[in-house]
Amino acid sequence: MQNLKDKVAVVTGGNSGIGKAIAKLFAQEGAQIVITGRRPDAVDSAVAEIGQNALGFVSDASDLAEHHKLAEFVRERFGRIDIYIANAGVINLSRSEAVTLEDYDRHFETNTRGVFFGVQTIAPLIRDGGSIVVTGSLAATKVLPDHPVYAGSKAAVAAFARSWAMEFKERGIRVNVLSPGPVETEILGKLGVSEVDRPAFEEQMALAIPVGRMGRPDELARAALFLASDAGSFVNGIELHVDGGMSLS
Repeated sequence: MQNLKDKVAVVTGGNSGIGKAIAKLFAQEGAQIVITGRRPDAVDSAVAEIGQNALGFVSDASDLAEHHKLAEFVRERFGRIDIYIANAGVINLSRSEAVTLEDYDRHFETNTRGVFFGVQTIAPLIRDGGSIVVTGSLAATKVLPDHPVYAGSKAAVAAFARSWAMEFKERGIRVNVLSPGPVETEILGKLGVSEVDRPAFEEQMALAIPVGRMGRPDELARAALFLASDAGSFVNGIELHVDGGMSLS
């Protein structure tokens, strides 16, 4: 049974990591998918991997004008959407004393402002009874080393989501937050973890996670499917921690 048959879903940042895993699963579940990403080559590669149900749109979530271009693209292709996954984000770890204005602005322009105005822009195209899932982070509720700015940017979107759950109630649009813990994605390389150091890094991280390992993108995708589909039809305004229990430690 395809849980998303005849649905249309937009996944920002769907060209890699958790976003791509969500897009792949949603396509397998019958949805038509539009993914966004900043790099044309990565978007094209992800669309080819996802298959015929996927379309790509090159877009930078921090550029508000591009949200309007995306909305127009979706309007012309489908007329409406059923699911919006606000997933695009950036992360750069640093202690507070080392944070630059550029670092700060980059996080909040993409992770916070981009999410807010992305939802504002796409909301008129979401059918009544649709679903919004915002990718948050464990860091928003659990203090992690070198995460202050990233954590702040993600805490804000969790607050947005709670407000949206109330604001959209007349339209029956559910809004939830998916908050991952450490996940095995290519972002580890962007954080400076080399392939040589990765096994030791993952082993160290596993010590802080009750299930004894880092998460996998497909596990986050299945949680997103629950929140976005009819399986989660009575779930609204929550922050779902998919972190192997790390929030408990």
